[in-house]
Formats: sequence, structure tokens, C-alpha cells
Amino acid sequence: MKVLLGVSGGIAAYKACDVVSQLRKLGHEVRVVLTTNGGRFVTPLTFEALSGNSVLTDTFAGASVGGDVGAIDHINWAKWPDVVLVAPASANTLARIACGLADDALTTVLLALPQATPVLLAPAMNTEMWRNPATLRNLRWISELGRYQVVDPVEKRLACGDIGPGALAAPEDLVAAVVAAGAPGEALRRGAGPPPSQEPEANA
Repeated sequence: MKVLLGVSGGIAAYKACDVVSQLRKLGHEVRVVLTTNGGRFVTPLTFEALSGNSVLTDTFAGASVGGDVGAIDHINWAKWPDVVLVAPASANTLARIACGLADDALTTVLLALPQATPVLLAPAMNTEMWRNPATLRNLRWISELGRYQVVDPVEKRLACGDIGPGALAAPEDLVAAVVAAGAPGEALRRGAGPPPSQEPEANA
């Protein structure tokens, strides 16, 4: 399975390294799109070493899937994955997704994704940021778009010292969510036929 991992700014970005490693161990191919702020926490070189692939960091000057640099990298990268995971998804990134902005490599790729591609968002932020009315509104807007699955943050002691919801879900849980999201597509590619109908049986 081809997994595209988007990494935005936040201390939880280091956990994305474990996500890449676990996905690789399961035999999945991984590519990483890294925001500018994400790169302040984990360098592109780290993700390149872990994934074995180039990292996209700029909309117009990144490496393309085919190995060439070009102005349409975001289109090529958007066509590549079977599943997309954004982890961590910062409050700022959630806001930009909710509003349909495409002002960096990550949000541009997300906007160019085929509608059938599953996208998982794994937020991570301070508790008060998570509970902020603007964040709650953005999450509602994202839900209304009907194409994103949110993997809720967990409650624990955060890096800032606060205790509450906002911590990134455990890497193994994120990997499990990615595998589950990609399972129907994988079955079709193996020629196993469409997934069974989810329609409820008629009452007797």
C-alpha cells in the first residue's frame, strides 16, 4: 500500500518518525510531505532516511515522484497514494483544510487529491487550543466536507505540562487506522472483488 504522510508543526512531529518506521516494517511504501513548521521539529533528511524516499517540502521546488523537479509536483504526489495520513495535524493546518486553503505543499497536495483517496487527520495541540471555539468550528466544517476521518487526540500530560486532551494518538493506533482505511482498496487491487455490502438486512 502507498501511504502519504503529511507532517505539520508541533512537538508531536517526532512521533511521525515512528509511524513511518512501523508502516515500512509492515511492507508499505511511505512518502512524506513536510510543512515548514514541521521541518523545525524533524528535518527532511530524517524522513528521507526512514522512508527511503524524497520528502516534499515546497509546492514549487520539491522532488516529484518521478524524480524530476517541477511546478506540478503537488498533482503528481496527489495521484500517488492509496491512503493519506496527516499526523500531527496542527490547529493551523486544520484551519487551512477547513477553509480549503492551499498555501503550502501539504495543503496543496490535499486539495488536489482524488475524491476516492481516504484521508485521515490526527490532530495534536494544547488542550485549550483543542477546545477553542474556532478549532471546534473548523472540525465541524471538516466533518461536513464528508471526506476526512479524524483520529481524535488522547488525554495525557502534554509537553507544555498541561494535562488534558490534545496529545497525538499513539503511533500504533495511527498505523492501524491507516491499514484499515486502505484495506478495501487493497482488496480490489488484489482482485478479491468489492467489499461486502454494508447495508443492513431487511427485517423478517
